[in-house]
Amino acid sequence: MKQSINILISGGGTGGHIYPAIAIANELKLRYPDANFLFVGAKDKMEMEKVPQAGYEIKGLWISGIQRKLTVDNLSFPFKMISSLRNASKIIRKFKPDVAIGTGGFASGPTLIVANSKGIPTLIQEQNSYPGITNKLLSKRAHKICVAYDNLERFFPVEKIVKTGNPVRQDLLSIHSKTEEGKKFFELNKTKKTILVLGGSLGARKINQLVESNLEFFKKQEVQVIWQCGKLYFDEYKKYSELENIQVHQFLNRMDLAYASADIIISRAGASSVSELCIVGKPVIFIPSPNVAEDHQTKNAKAIVDKHGAILLKESELDTFPIVFETLLKDKGKQEHLSENIHELALPGATTDIVNEIENLLKK
Repeated sequence: MKQSINILISGGGTGGHIYPAIAIANELKLRYPDANFLFVGAKDKMEMEKVPQAGYEIKGLWISGIQRKLTVDNLSFPFKMISSLRNASKIIRKFKPDVAIGTGGFASGPTLIVANSKGIPTLIQEQNSYPGITNKLLSKRAHKICVAYDNLERFFPVEKIVKTGNPVRQDLLSIHSKTEEGKKFFELNKTKKTILVLGGSLGARKINQLVESNLEFFKKQEVQVIWQCGKLYFDEYKKYSELENIQVHQFLNRMDLAYASADIIISRAGASSVSELCIVGKPVIFIPSPNVAEDHQTKNAKAIVDKHGAILLKESELDTFPIVFETLLKDKGKQEHLSENIHELALPGATTDIVNEIENLLKK
């Protein structure tokens, strides 16, 4: 097989689509150092910044999703779609990809539609337990569909599905040897339990409000909190870092050390986060965002909870948090049970397995 292959990757809108796309590209680059890579994203979305930071070229399409209520954006959607299909066609005609990979997000729709129409082998990677509309449509003509959860034959042709899991940061594979390093890095008290609170890169308003309203409760429980409140909320909550047992961070550069330091984790249930937490294997309380398409975060969390690997607390039930948390904190057996069960669901070889499927397409 020729080594100077052309690989087209499209995915974005959120970190949950961008990170898998970059992880796949990095693994392909290791195997094919002379390969040419081109990403296609949505103009004004975070991939236009994150992908070049990772060392890859990206082209932007004028595209956005359809809102559930009537908006000006919805009225412009047909024009955006026509524009994106036309521009995706130009990009593909010039780049001549040997394979096209979609990891979800607005831009992957028109990009893979055009790739399929030109007979280019395509693979889509679905991170969630409940797929979005883009991947449902693309699955009809995709050659291979890599998934992270069981029972997706409800949405995709069964003969195309391969369960691989979601790509995760490779530095998470060794976190159990980093506990001491993590406690030192975050200057933690080794005699106290550590709670890690994650709301995503932008932050989660309800989770932040929950932590703020339970600061005295955490003090009484004699726990210390690493609180990642997100970019949008840091100015509002950074004052609480003055408290002895609370650290407030806009984001965490060393997620591996944060995970390694934690005894209990409170987190949203985005697909990438869930996959990482399975690798980490710590007791988790999931608080899914109800404001995402098809409520897929709740479905992601339920897939773990149904196998007794985590606790699910809906935003509508947050008044019960102190009871749920204290019960878990005092039950060492429950903590061990959750840790073992969530860790059994981990798929640490996801990136390798996905790239193996891409290689199979390249060989055909």
